[in-house]
Amino acid sequence: MRLIDQNSPLPADALALDNAVDVLERRDEIAAARAVVLHFPKWTDGRAYSQAVLLRLRLRYAGELIAAGDVVGDMLPMLQRCGFDAAQLRADQDPAVALRTLGRFPGQYQRDAVGAQPTPYARAA
Repeated sequence: MRLIDQNSPLPADALALDNAVDVLERRDEIAAARAVVLHFPKWTDGRAYSQAVLLRLRLRYAGELIAAGDVVGDMLPMLQRCGFDAAQLRADQDPAVALRTLGRFPGQYQRDAVGAQPTPYARAA
């Protein structure tokens, strides 16, 4: 997971989508985009997670997915599991603390958008 500096602009050529957009209806525009920015208006609003999973699993989008808006450090593990490549944290968040959250949960019970095996299956292999 790459963190974009809080004072840096997001990529100018990225397609920015509101979290209320039906990504399936914008598939042609998304397929042509080098990067897609999905917006979190509040950290408690998880619709951009669902958009990311649809982009990765149903549309097979292989470009960069960026989380922006009200993104807090505790969101990084789930952002990564849903297929995000990068995030721009909210201004009051410490990037070093946020990155430490990525190692906090060593296993999972469900598949994710990046192909990680659930922990019980990984142990059996």
